[in-house]
Amino acid sequence: MATLILEDSTVMYGRSFGAQGDVFGEIVFNTSMAGYQEIITDPSYANQIIVMTYPEIGNYGINNDDFESLNPALKAFVVKEYCKNESHYKSEKTLGEYLKEKNVVGIEGTDTRTLTKKIREAGTMNCFVTSRDLSEDEIKQKIEETKNYKPDPDVVFSVTTKEAYTKGEGNPIKLAFIDYGAKYGIVKSLVKRGCEVKVYPANVNAQSILEGDFDAVFLSNGPGDPKDCISEIETIKNLTGKLPIFGICLGYQLLAIVSGAKTYKLKYGHRGGNHPVINLETNKVMMSSQNHGYAVDIESLSELMTPTYKNLNDNTLEGFKIDSLKIHAVQFHPEAAPGPDDAAVIFDEWIELMKKYQKVRA
Repeated sequence: MATLILEDSTVMYGRSFGAQGDVFGEIVFNTSMAGYQEIITDPSYANQIIVMTYPEIGNYGINNDDFESLNPALKAFVVKEYCKNESHYKSEKTLGEYLKEKNVVGIEGTDTRTLTKKIREAGTMNCFVTSRDLSEDEIKQKIEETKNYKPDPDVVFSVTTKEAYTKGEGNPIKLAFIDYGAKYGIVKSLVKRGCEVKVYPANVNAQSILEGDFDAVFLSNGPGDPKDCISEIETIKNLTGKLPIFGICLGYQLLAIVSGAKTYKLKYGHRGGNHPVINLETNKVMMSSQNHGYAVDIESLSELMTPTYKNLNDNTLEGFKIDSLKIHAVQFHPEAAPGPDDAAVIFDEWIELMKKYQKVRA
């Protein structure tokens, strides 16, 4: 028996299929029908407990090609039904085996439909998950501890790379990439399009980048509240106007703050591979992959900022640019792992801009 407790005193039960242990985190849900391996290894889920809305998870196992990071950063994984007998030619192990190997608590048999509806109505909440059964006294104690749980404000530093490294050596576009909890898919997409990507830890200082003879700077996705990223914001301020800057997800939010806009927490976030966004310049709609709990307040944009994308589900801002400062950023994930590849064209557009900026700089 496994137990899940929410800060509103809700108690739900299930069966353990991952590692043994007790964990606290923020509970969120993801609506993707496939791609659980990429979701589990997305560093943006650090300190979170993920509920999958699709009823059966684990049917194609775990392979060696679809990881988005070396180690998962989530706290626990909650599913309706765990498929114990995976079937796929690339599978190397079952999902349960992987979770045990990486010390991630997994629960199956929970009523994920009810759980998701509760999150949608009440918003994201603190949550406690354990792989064991609890006594009534333990449940009362854990309810109080769950109410008082505080996430780590410096969570970015737990998922960033510890040392700088380079991918795509010799490629013509030289890109400084600041890793706030980056997915492998973003770096791969840039290398594939002709970038030599030097990946820096989140605590890199602006001077190190400015001395590196780069054509542009790229700011990655990552976990947590963007307003907590004090030193990261200061670094971006010192880079703005000196090099072209591109950003995704947390990188987009940090660029917005630096540019004078405000961010706020969404009630239950956007997490899934089926979010429609509209290009405000072309009026074309694309399906996008998303994973974020914060948004940029469109009403707070400075005069320099031009909105570029909007979410059609709730009209939240999903992109902006500042032509005069060579800044371009989107909230969603063009690398789409998992999800549709509609937005991959954004990488192509950004690469063309980088080439244009190269010529101007030369």
